[in-house]
Amino acid sequence: MTLRIHLMRHGETEWAISGRHTGRVDIPLTGNGEVEARRLGQRLASIKFDHVLVSPLQRARQTCELAGCGEQAEIEPDLIEWANGDYEGQTHADVFAQRPDWNLFHDGCPNGESPDDISARADRLIERLVRLDGNVALFSHSHFGRVLGVRWIGLAVQAGQHFILNTASLSVLCYQHEHVGDPAIELWNG
Repeated sequence: MTLRIHLMRHGETEWAISGRHTGRVDIPLTGNGEVEARRLGQRLASIKFDHVLVSPLQRARQTCELAGCGEQAEIEPDLIEWANGDYEGQTHADVFAQRPDWNLFHDGCPNGESPDDISARADRLIERLVRLDGNVALFSHSHFGRVLGVRWIGLAVQAGQHFILNTASLSVLCYQHEHVGDPAIELWNG
């Protein structure tokens, strides 16, 4: 069976609502985030997953569980969100007040991950994913998911700034015409 990667971003959190950079801080879903995760589960109900991998952070694990995939889920450390370092918990306005020209995908975060760091992490995960067959569910985060998507199709990490992922969204990474040499994105931010 050909590999199809179903990439899900976690449901809504308080920090997602307020626009605070949420990297490694381990916060739960809001009530609405739980509703979003259950709705995502309804969308996934007809798919039999051969592998389910989830970030170690509780917002991704809760989403996985509420979407009905928790029983077969395995923690995958490389699915964790971009480490925001000194910018953790700050809004874009806070960061721009200090660095008006800052761009996460170009600059990374002081005392956090650089674009090269997260790109290497995504590439390492892709190397493991391409050895799998069938339907794979990944429960992860916004910025890491964006990096994973662009690295899947061979783009530089900086291109991730152009690929938005909403809470509880579904994206599908696959191969064009099931040809392993032609990675493609079938669905993005659905």
